[in-house]
Amino acid sequence: MTEKKLFGTNGIRGIFGKDLSIEFLIDITFSIGRFFEKGPIVLGYDGRSSSFAIQKIISAVLMSMGIDVYTMGMTPTPCLQFTVKNLRSSGGIMITASHNPKEYNGIKPISTHGFELSRDDEIKIESIYYEKKFMRGDSGSFGNLFKLDVLGQYIDKVLSFIDIDIIRRSNLKIIMDCGNGVQSLVAPLIGRILGCEVLIMNGYIDPNFSARGSEPKMDNLSSLTELVKKTSSDLGVAYDGDGDRSIFCDEKGIIHWGDKTGSILSYHLIKNKKMDTTIVCPVNSSLVISKIGELVKKDVYFTKVGSVEVSYGMKNTNSLIGFEENGGFFYGPLNLVRDGAITTALVLEMMSYHKQEKQGQTTKSVDKLTDKKSSLSDIFSMFDNTFQYKSSLNLSSNDDMQHVLDVCAAHGSVFKIERIDGVKIWFDAESWIMFRPSGTEPLIRIYGESNDESLLDSKVKEYLNLINNILNPAD
Repeated sequence: MTEKKLFGTNGIRGIFGKDLSIEFLIDITFSIGRFFEKGPIVLGYDGRSSSFAIQKIISAVLMSMGIDVYTMGMTPTPCLQFTVKNLRSSGGIMITASHNPKEYNGIKPISTHGFELSRDDEIKIESIYYEKKFMRGDSGSFGNLFKLDVLGQYIDKVLSFIDIDIIRRSNLKIIMDCGNGVQSLVAPLIGRILGCEVLIMNGYIDPNFSARGSEPKMDNLSSLTELVKKTSSDLGVAYDGDGDRSIFCDEKGIIHWGDKTGSILSYHLIKNKKMDTTIVCPVNSSLVISKIGELVKKDVYFTKVGSVEVSYGMKNTNSLIGFEENGGFFYGPLNLVRDGAITTALVLEMMSYHKQEKQGQTTKSVDKLTDKKSSLSDIFSMFDNTFQYKSSLNLSSNDDMQHVLDVCAAHGSVFKIERIDGVKIWFDAESWIMFRPSGTEPLIRIYGESNDESLLDSKVKEYLNLINNILNPAD
């Protein structure tokens, strides 16, 4: 019998008290402790109702193994990852389920380098767990518990990469929808230090994510977009539950998916900040990045979907820029991880550079950059527009998932098919649809893009009808 895979796309997730039983949490922590072998281990958690209890269990188990634990308390995931890297600790554990619903929680082990473990290392931990290659009980020594207060160090490091002066002169107004998550602790502070007028939505930490849920999506950001327009703000941003992802809307209230935001940020960093680097992103990313790669004469490397894949893609290609369509942006000089706070600062910087460029003035000669024609929507409009489709379907079994993938791949006459992750079907050089099983939920993700909106709509309908016939065959 094949053992159940514990790690999904991002760490181990489940419902506390069910999938994440106390017995499981104890044994998986012993397994992670055995993998790291020694401390210190940095431990942090998000605002979910079960996070504090899980933190107590994990810290107690690690200390029983003789491992010292540095606890950050409640913190955004990228802050913990930075701390692991900065302190050169043996590793870290972030307790979070990211964007999953409130009843979920999870465990995300962090390598000594400050980003997630490789897929091979995840398999090693699963092997330790299933083969019980750990000792429960008295280790002969007991680890210590130390409290860390390092958010200030993290914020200082973020700001060290940003042109603070040009942003302060730009007089930007930003709406931050913190989504009742832990980015409430950091992003508003950074925005105000940068001299922006910051208006905050859902800025208190709520374990139930009562305002809009833990994941920023097209269908739950209407309050943000309306407030941006009502207050004549320059932009809005929404974060997920653990603060490593950020979705932006422009001054017109139009939401832009993360792959398009990541594409224009890549252009800004390479063109304006002279970063000499390749770009890494998953295979479900927008066509825009390929066009920008050609424009700035930089290679673009495509990976499987998942932040782990992007982090190791960047590491293996020595890249300093990565991103995902879900709002994850990876700024390598800080860390090879997605980070909602520095992404926000970089977007503000990009807008400020664009205002300066539009006015033909230098940073030294301008007191205030106030060109209303130079906006976030203006920046997005610089590049060819494409139409995107994103959705998901609940499926009852893995057999259904594989059957859907196989039938979709065999359907019709197409331009080409890619199988880097799931099935990506191309209809021509600039039109595609992709089907991929989720690694965190019982879903199949559907992505599509084309420069022809009517073609995209017709293909989406065609394949949705096909899938419906697969799952609900006529009697």
